[in-house]
Amino acid sequence: MAVDGAGLPRTSPGCRCGKACDCAGASTTMSPSASLEPKDTAVAAADALSSRPNRAAVRQDLIDLTAVAAVTAMRNGDLKAEDYARALLDRARHLESLNAFRTLDEEMVLEAARDADKVRACGDAIGLLHGLPIPVKDSIDSKALPTSNGTAALRDFRPAADAGVLKSLFAQGGILMGKTNLHELSYGWTSSNAIFGPVRNPYDPTRVPGGSSGGSGAAVAARMAPLALAEDTLGSIRVPAAMCGLAGLRPSFGRYPGDGIMPLTDAFDQPGPLARSVADLALFDAAATGDRAPLTAAALQDVRIGIAPASLLSGLDSEVERVTTEAFHRLRAAGVTLVEAELPEIATAAIGTAMTIISYEAMPAIAAFLEAQGAGVTFEQLLQQASEDIRGAFATNALPPNRPSRDAYESALAQRQRMRGETRRHFEQHGILALAFPPIMIPAPRIGEEAQITIHGQRVPLHIAMARNTSLASCASMASLVLPAGMTSNGLPVGLEFDALMGNDRAVLALGLSLERALGAIAGPVL
Repeated sequence: MAVDGAGLPRTSPGCRCGKACDCAGASTTMSPSASLEPKDTAVAAADALSSRPNRAAVRQDLIDLTAVAAVTAMRNGDLKAEDYARALLDRARHLESLNAFRTLDEEMVLEAARDADKVRACGDAIGLLHGLPIPVKDSIDSKALPTSNGTAALRDFRPAADAGVLKSLFAQGGILMGKTNLHELSYGWTSSNAIFGPVRNPYDPTRVPGGSSGGSGAAVAARMAPLALAEDTLGSIRVPAAMCGLAGLRPSFGRYPGDGIMPLTDAFDQPGPLARSVADLALFDAAATGDRAPLTAAALQDVRIGIAPASLLSGLDSEVERVTTEAFHRLRAAGVTLVEAELPEIATAAIGTAMTIISYEAMPAIAAFLEAQGAGVTFEQLLQQASEDIRGAFATNALPPNRPSRDAYESALAQRQRMRGETRRHFEQHGILALAFPPIMIPAPRIGEEAQITIHGQRVPLHIAMARNTSLASCASMASLVLPAGMTSNGLPVGLEFDALMGNDRAVLALGLSLERALGAIAGPVL
């Protein structure tokens, strides 16, 4: 499989075609597009829109489309952007009890979709994401909708500018679908938000979807959209991907623009996508970076993958352990060479290093961001209005007298640099492309019970269960891909993470195109 790129002539905004068309009102400048692989399902769904009387069945066809298939159909004129947007909005409205969205302006989305249809009717160049509604995590600045970061003090805050990564998506024809709910201040792994309500897992609404980008994960898993924009500090893309049965990419540090996102730490925060296929992650990557070079699936018989050290495979929930073992068997059967990794010390030290850096940087980073954004609220005022659990978490970890010392912080930064070097040496020594392991130790816990994690009869702190395994990639600035690996006996998704060296994003995406076939698809949620 390949995701191809072929530039088209750039045109000016508005109607320049000189035809008797209805595109005079269009005012969006589209960038050069890519020739995407067509999907028969997209054309079938579009045909059904005009020929079938059963509208519910039509919408099911449309909401099941991947981003690649939907954009291809809209590019080719087989599907109107407005019809597609209506189908997704209907789905979101039908499943609003999942609490995936914080804000959703249906008329704004439909107007943007109509503009996309006018651009195509005019014959103007069409972007890589033409007509695609994209849910956006509510920590990422948007001019059109408030950006609350899940906290009361910013409930109505409207930034003056869109975040850089959002500008990149808009330039390629993407549409802001809405802002998704999240763990308050992105400071947690469950998305149980005491201010705006908990996000619910589409596979079991009594359980969490993971966090902090839980709304983005729930929206994609529930077929409200095929692709969403999220953000990852210490697992905030990877944890929802694992718990919601999705593909997720935490890119190499700095691969996508990071401005306009409320920080926890400049050392780790990275925007990235959640989707239901690796091809859709690759589409997002091309749109965000401008790299339209063909991406071809890796030949698995030529791939060496390191199995994570025992320290990242120990203490797993028995169902996670079973699914992981079976996934490794499938990879071997597909021709992948799996080798034992030898990173025990830095693997176990990563979470302590990461937590020290985050705890030291969070308070000044947030305070500086609020001032620079003109949010009209100080860090102290923001925290006063925050929920009790968030105030407690900050007091325990990131505020005096518990905030790490300067010496501890500098020691953690030095350790982070050593981790980068040791990881690279290990990869080169063993000739491996990626390191594989389950990103989290447990399946999705029940809402309200997530603070009391028990594995094999032993209490495990939540941050250990959720972030022990994800921390190394954050510390070493790696490119991390999470894929569905299987299901527990009671129908909950389990993910598998593949970490590649910094800068190898396209290589890990090419690997993912093959790995998702080798691992096999999992069933979607029944909603």
